[in-house]
Amino acid sequence: MNSVRAFAPATVANVSCGFDIFGFAIQEPGDTVELYKRDEPGIVITDITGDEGRLPRQAEKNSVTVVMLALLKHLGITDLGCEVVLRKNMPLGSGMGSSAASAVAGVVAMNELLGNPLSRKELLPFAMEGERIASGSAHADNVGPSLLGGFVVIRSYNPLDIFTIPVPDDLYCTLVHPDIEINTKDARFILRNEVSLKNTIAQMGNVAGLVAGLMKADYDLISRSMVDVIIEPVRSILIPEFKEVKQAAISNGALGCSISGAGPSMFALSRGIENAQNAGKAMQERFAGAGIESAVHVSGINQGGAVIL
Repeated sequence: MNSVRAFAPATVANVSCGFDIFGFAIQEPGDTVELYKRDEPGIVITDITGDEGRLPRQAEKNSVTVVMLALLKHLGITDLGCEVVLRKNMPLGSGMGSSAASAVAGVVAMNELLGNPLSRKELLPFAMEGERIASGSAHADNVGPSLLGGFVVIRSYNPLDIFTIPVPDDLYCTLVHPDIEINTKDARFILRNEVSLKNTIAQMGNVAGLVAGLMKADYDLISRSMVDVIIEPVRSILIPEFKEVKQAAISNGALGCSISGAGPSMFALSRGIENAQNAGKAMQERFAGAGIESAVHVSGINQGGAVIL
């Protein structure tokens, strides 16, 4: 095999109450990575589209290639030469797992080019290194679902323990990206280092309730559990019209609504595609009323994750 092309989907991380431990993939948008073997050893980025020239072209500084270098080092491969083309299909700093999609597409493409020496789950630590480069934190709630698909739970980071849980077939996500940008490092910096016992107990109850609601297809329980008392109150101040947009989603059929990842994108979960579409329209109209343009994506939960094209 002399070339390969891989696609990795956008993701919703945190999922309201599950900061750094919950995430799921949607069908689209996503990033595409193309690899082409070359005679001279080394990884070279030859082109990046869709980033407006903002991403680094050096292999050791870009999340799409850092993961490849880590994988090659792990496998003891030093003589491979490869050209990389990254096609960004979502905004940077969007809260849609942009850097994660690049990292996942990169590591899946390289693994395929090498004949798939590692399983999907074994690729996860390498994909996380792409997140470390992009945001300073090797979290797995974006790369996990983008790589594996489904609704992902990270039980532990040390040691890494990740699994997927079933979700109802009629559960749909509405993802709305307003035309503003929030830097992930900044969004993590403003978080408090300590949390009250009262809020910890409330958050634990909501985490347990959301997992149970998804597994039991109990939509009322899902709705009651989509409450974040720790992260959302802090990060929501970075998103104009947050409360109004959230209320618009819930008033138009959504089970709940919160921040996607670090923001500024917001997501809602709904029972049925019609409710999801109605929520998206209402959210977009609320942003528009404040003079903010936005893009809307409505999708079921992507169960497959990254794919070779």
